[in-house]
Amino acid sequence: MVSTARSRTGRETWVVEPMRLEDLDRVREIERRSFSTPWPRDSYRNELVENRMAHYLVLRREGPASEEPELEAVDKRPGFWRRILGRSGDRKSKDVVGFAGIWFMVDEAHITTVAIDPDWRGRGLGELLLLALIEKSIAINASLITLEVRVSNDIAQRLYYKYGFYSNGVRPRYYSDNGEDALVMWSEEVGSLTFRRRLEKNRAALGERVEWKQTL
Repeated sequence: MVSTARSRTGRETWVVEPMRLEDLDRVREIERRSFSTPWPRDSYRNELVENRMAHYLVLRREGPASEEPELEAVDKRPGFWRRILGRSGDRKSKDVVGFAGIWFMVDEAHITTVAIDPDWRGRGLGELLLLALIEKSIAINASLITLEVRVSNDIAQRLYYKYGFYSNGVRPRYYSDNGEDALVMWSEEVGSLTFRRRLEKNRAALGERVEWKQTL
């Protein structure tokens, strides 16, 4: 059984942070479990290294400090724990349970993907990643946010409507696995008072269910 961090409220604590190259094996594992047509193997590496428009995030469980080995108290040899645990940061990568990304083009943020490991769904974590993408979009000065979603994916659509997105057309046969249409959705102007008030209301409500911190 994996131990996870608990806040003073007794809930697990989650961290949203930029995706790293060290996370990619775990990201691809989640993607394979989530989508019938995952991206080609090197796509995320190329997104992180070469695509200046791309911004990708991961969601991970934060383990208690006691799980971290005290190097100086145990062994002062350089690289001792690195040989035991693998490369620095590997433990954190194993704790990743979801990821998401956007492309920023001119003044628009395009949500490219949102995925939560199936074992961790139904806990508000997909909403947490959407919230993080919206806040990242605001931070990089996007005016609007857009995305595509399967016309059959009612759960995702309800979440997007909750955050002020609206449908604005259909892309026929957008998904290559089964030829399903995609519903095109857009946000309101993210700087508008209506959007910001809705965002704060939803953020506060999510905070009653999920405890997190961001390092974006």
